[in-house]
Amino acid sequence: MLVREFQSTDQRHVVRLWERCALTRPWNDPVLDIQRKLDGQPDWLLVAVDSTGILGSVMVGYDGHRDWINYLAVDPEHQRSGIGRELMLESERRLFDLGCPKINLQIRDDNHGAISFYESIGFSRDPVTSFGKRLIPDTPRESQDRG
Repeated sequence: MLVREFQSTDQRHVVRLWERCALTRPWNDPVLDIQRKLDGQPDWLLVAVDSTGILGSVMVGYDGHRDWINYLAVDPEHQRSGIGRELMLESERRLFDLGCPKINLQIRDDNHGAISFYESIGFSRDPVTSFGKRLIPDTPRESQDRG
């Protein structure tokens, strides 16, 4: 397995992966999320691949103060095989090299598997309340854009 930067030919496979992992939501268009990442920090969208294709992904965002992890996904058939851990180790290595002091991420309260995974690799709950405000509404694209 290799962790590498996202390539444009990966898009439909990554979107399918996110859908299989139940990471997509109607109010977030995954194609737009990928394009926004490529427009801002293209080398911070990583994929795990082997000879069969894309097995996992992670979107890393560093703003000079804190990092945010989004879209950590591992194909359900390959979960619990170390792929998620490898994606996070590569993310952490890159962030450490930049001097990033802390990683933040959000997990939905009912995603017990993700909570257990992150706790197993050293993350802990912060005593904070997460707020959000949508500035630009996403309109989900037609399925052929994902295909």
